[in-house]
Amino acid sequence: MNPMNDIVSVSVPPGSYLPDAINPALLRRALVIKLRHHGDVLLTSPVLSSLKAAAPACEIDALVFSDTAPMLQGHPALHTLHCLGRDWKKLGPLTQLRKELGILKALRARQYDLIIHLTDHPRGAWLTRLLKPRWAVAPQRSKGGGWWKKSFTHLYRTVGGGRRHTVETHLDALRRLGIRPQGDARKLSLVPGTAAEARIDALLAQHGLNAKGFIQIHPASRWFFKCWPVGLNAELLRVLAAQGLKIVMTGAPDPREREMVDAILNQANVPVVNLTGELNLSELGALTSRARLFVGVDSAPMHIAAAVGTPCVALFGPSGDKEWGPWGVEHRIVTSSHSCRPCGQDGCGGGKVSECLYAISVQQVSQAIAEVLAS
Repeated sequence: MNPMNDIVSVSVPPGSYLPDAINPALLRRALVIKLRHHGDVLLTSPVLSSLKAAAPACEIDALVFSDTAPMLQGHPALHTLHCLGRDWKKLGPLTQLRKELGILKALRARQYDLIIHLTDHPRGAWLTRLLKPRWAVAPQRSKGGGWWKKSFTHLYRTVGGGRRHTVETHLDALRRLGIRPQGDARKLSLVPGTAAEARIDALLAQHGLNAKGFIQIHPASRWFFKCWPVGLNAELLRVLAAQGLKIVMTGAPDPREREMVDAILNQANVPVVNLTGELNLSELGALTSRARLFVGVDSAPMHIAAAVGTPCVALFGPSGDKEWGPWGVEHRIVTSSHSCRPCGQDGCGGGKVSECLYAISVQQVSQAIAEVLAS
């Protein structure tokens, strides 16, 4: 399977560049804004790498929510990571205002030449107006009209309908500026850090596991309508254990995820190293980098696996694999033949249960695992 999802970068003749393309050599400082969830933030990492490749002298900062910071911390192209707290509203209006003004002061001090806003959230437009960079780019927006358009010097079009990967959509922001992403800069990047690496090495030694000597299974997602059923997960564990494969199970500290993993393990009744709730995001990245294979659903841990170069078997139901599948690594997508998918709904009829996921058989998943392990 093509590691770049069948998308190939091409060299564009100089005469075909946009008349309003910017000169990367003039960039001193740039800010990338991505205020979304963990996986969304990680999928912006090629924007940092590609911009740095085009403008080596530019200092590139990012603005994210604080809980998603591990997705970009340590990125080799990143100079400064600015963070907003999702919970600041709970601290009271005065405390929130002080914190917001503190971030604005820090951003103003950087005197950005370029802002890259990767969503259509109005906060990015307000920040751009307040920071007054020379250039600013954001996606076109159906709402907001002239106010949105006048907030930025460049607007890029997004391709919907599940026809293009989210990474490519993010990189369109650079293409709109006349910067053409090339080669390895288009790959995801996640740096767990030395502390996380050391803890995972100790944990593996404690459980008698070697790097690349185990399969990681992460069955849950923050959105449970994306999850494969407990019983089928348990059956898959029995099949893999019968083949003599060593298994490490991971999951978030969330009580619902712990409950799901416990139910799977109780039904499977096979030897599994269960690290659910024991790892932070950086440690999860370090563990995944040592796994022979990652098996899971559409989730941030799946994107983490792609970012650290671990092959993936990914189960997809209502979400679109062309938009959100593993990027840049060997992988297999396992899904159903339901004509209605990907519907993007929170379960069939909004009922939180996705029949397309329940239709995926253990045989389909185990076959995909066997194919990747043999490749």
